[in-house]
Amino acid sequence: MKYAEYGSIKNETVIFLHGGGLAPWNYCDIAEKLQDRFHIIIPILDGHNGSDTDFTTIENNADEIIHYIDENFCGSVFMICGLSLGGQILTEILAKRKDICKYAIIESTLVIPMKITYAFIQPIFSICYPLIKKHWFARLQFKTLHIKRSLFEDYYTDSTAISKENMIAFLKANSDYKLKGSVKESLAKVLILVGSKESRIMKKSAEILYEQLLNAALEVLPGYYHGDLSINHASEYIQKIDDLILM
Repeated sequence: MKYAEYGSIKNETVIFLHGGGLAPWNYCDIAEKLQDRFHIIIPILDGHNGSDTDFTTIENNADEIIHYIDENFCGSVFMICGLSLGGQILTEILAKRKDICKYAIIESTLVIPMKITYAFIQPIFSICYPLIKKHWFARLQFKTLHIKRSLFEDYYTDSTAISKENMIAFLKANSDYKLKGSVKESLAKVLILVGSKESRIMKKSAEILYEQLLNAALEVLPGYYHGDLSINHASEYIQKIDDLILM
C-alpha cells in the first residue's frame, strides 16, 4: 500500500480514505492544517493513480487497511475518515473490526445498491472512456463535481491515469455496496455527513447508517453537494473533527 503521510508518528494517528476517482489531494488542505496535532495517513486506494495494485472489491480494500493498521499501529488508530468510496471502505472496516478506531467520520456514502446504475456502468464507460482523457470533457465533468478550481490539474492528472478496467471496477463496486449488519457492533463514535443538495438515495443511506451505528450522530449540511465539505471546506471539516471528539 502506498500513502501520503503528514505530521509526527508521536501523535495520534488519523487515516483519511479518499473518494473514488480522486487521490490524497481530497484531504490535502485538512492534512496540512492538522499535521501539527496528528499523525496523518492518506492511503492511495486500489486502482487509483499511484496505487500499487488494481481495484478488486471494497471488502479487499478494507482488509488491506486493517492489515496496515495491525502491522503499523498495533491494531487500532485514533480516527478514520472516509468520503464516498472511501466511506464505503470505512463502513466495511467498522463492520469487520469493532474496536479499530475511537472516532470515525463517514461523508457522502452510499449503502443502498443501485441495480440499474450498476447494469449500465460497463457499457457506458466502455464507450465513453476515451473522452475522459480530453481536457475539455474533464473540465465539464469537473464542474459537475463542485470541486474548487485550484484542484483541477490534480483531478485531471489523476482521473486520466486511471485505467478503464479500474474505473469500471470501483464504480460498479460503489453502486453495488450494501452495508453489513455487523457494523452495529462498532464501538467507534461516528459522525455521518451528507449534503442537502445530494441525491435522495444518498440522504437515505445516511439515515440507514445513523440507524445501524449505535454511537452515531447525523448532520445534513445545508447547501452542500457530494463531498463538498472535505474537498472544499477544510476549516469547517476540522471543526467537525473537534466537535466529534468533544461530543
